[in-house]
Amino acid sequence: MGKTRDIDDLPRNPANYTSLTPLWFLERAATVHPTRTSVVHESVQYTWQETYQRCRRFASALSNRSLGLGSTVAVIAPNVPALYEAHFGVPMAGAVVNCVNIRLNAQAIAFLLGHSKSEVVMVDQEFFTLGEEALKIWESNEKNFKPPLLVVIGDKSCDPKSLEYALGRGAIEYEKFLESGDPEFDWKPPEDEWQSIALGYTSGTTSSPKGVVLSHRGAYLMSLSNPVVWGMDEGAIYLWTLPMFHCNGWCFTWTLAALCVKSICLRQVTAKAIYSAIAYAGVSHFCAAPVVLNTLINASKEETILPLPRRVHVMTAGAAPPPAVLFAMSEKGFRVTHTYGLSETYGPSTVCAWKPEWDSLPPIKQARLNARQGVRYVGLERLDVVDTKTMKPVPADGKTMGEIVMRGNVVMKGYLKNPKANEEAFANGWFHSGDLGVKNPDGYIEIKDRSKDIIISGGENISSLEVENVLYMHPAIYEVSVVARLHERWGESPCAFVTLKPEMEKYDKQQLIDDIMKFCRSNMPAYWVPRSIVFGPLPKTATGKIQKHVLRAKAREMGPIKESKL
Repeated sequence: MGKTRDIDDLPRNPANYTSLTPLWFLERAATVHPTRTSVVHESVQYTWQETYQRCRRFASALSNRSLGLGSTVAVIAPNVPALYEAHFGVPMAGAVVNCVNIRLNAQAIAFLLGHSKSEVVMVDQEFFTLGEEALKIWESNEKNFKPPLLVVIGDKSCDPKSLEYALGRGAIEYEKFLESGDPEFDWKPPEDEWQSIALGYTSGTTSSPKGVVLSHRGAYLMSLSNPVVWGMDEGAIYLWTLPMFHCNGWCFTWTLAALCVKSICLRQVTAKAIYSAIAYAGVSHFCAAPVVLNTLINASKEETILPLPRRVHVMTAGAAPPPAVLFAMSEKGFRVTHTYGLSETYGPSTVCAWKPEWDSLPPIKQARLNARQGVRYVGLERLDVVDTKTMKPVPADGKTMGEIVMRGNVVMKGYLKNPKANEEAFANGWFHSGDLGVKNPDGYIEIKDRSKDIIISGGENISSLEVENVLYMHPAIYEVSVVARLHERWGESPCAFVTLKPEMEKYDKQQLIDDIMKFCRSNMPAYWVPRSIVFGPLPKTATGKIQKHVLRAKAREMGPIKESKL
């Protein structure tokens, strides 16, 4: 038997051990670059010293109201400075920040406010009536309802009437709330790095949303992993196109403070706003779901400013980007870093790490390689594709399908108050993503589908993702999502929901369907070819993910495809 003791018996002490937390990044930024711009929103901008003082005021104001360890502060807001400040101010008080998706309906928001027992609800003035409706539903659903402290975030770019209404309903204005706090508040880091820093809810497409709990330790490690895999440094200027309410902006809220990077808030994300920020505000980096990339590619000449004044780095995740989209972004001068992850892994936790030898390959081949989900982040200890029954790794042949699983410090603490879901998610000592993929000979993983999105036609598995990748190459298609539709003979068959490019709307729809079908027959196996095509806008989540569960419901309503008797 090997040795069971280390070479020494030296204990931890305050000089050589402290709990990891990203809160220290803000204190350092204010010390190193006190006058450097931290956050910009419209005509408002702050320095790192000002942001640090505002966050300390925030923490102090919460503490003055006996809010701290064990408390949850919910924030319903788009990308504005107050939401950024909440990522530091709330945990500085010892509480947990819960960033709420602004595109949820009042019923869903009421559920998560009640489930998290939010003691403070901060609402941007534009969404105050939504928050108010959610609070009414929460109150009606709970016998011992205790009204939370209600704070409204004012914004001069919004209609002042909404702010007046909120104040008239008894809400405290955010700036007034900060005034009640001390800018020199002596905040304390967590004694235990396992302490919760953030709570975020999954989409809840098949059941009630699950509350993903993140720790100070995990947030610290992910915040430092982000710039390492992206090559981001202090000279960057970051644009907030990705919602901060989605996985805490993939932990970039804390990353930006670690690098003292200036960031620009966008209340409304449009192609014109992004191109303008690149041209006139010096933006060098932004994160976005593939749907935003598609918007940039298909923007009109009036919205577009090309050529780009500099190389602009884009990190994309949230859905697997089609190679055609990556190719088009590259053609416009963007350098796209493709990542993959989930809310449960603090956002992206794998990266398609670029290899220098790919530079000499044809652009379309580069795009296909870059469309893979890649290898683990430096902050993720284990990543694999395993057989769902045996849990053994699948061979690295690029063909054998299995479930993508992770293990390490950037995996969530667990789901709040949901032991059954935790047991399933952490079965056999791994986090189960629910995504099906393959492992290539070079070790790079590649998603083939969500387990529930695989189409089984005549006993053959069809990857809806691979069918979509081919369809995206058709010149008339702007967006596409493929789901299973019942088939009288084959059990299931692919059904393609398609959004056409604006200039194609004038053409005869049946002719377009015939042309798309012909294209499919020439570019994919016969059994992959969609048996039905439906035109129209695609339902999406707040972060741009297409809601396949809605499309599957539509496909069910359409009924099964009848087998021709001819």
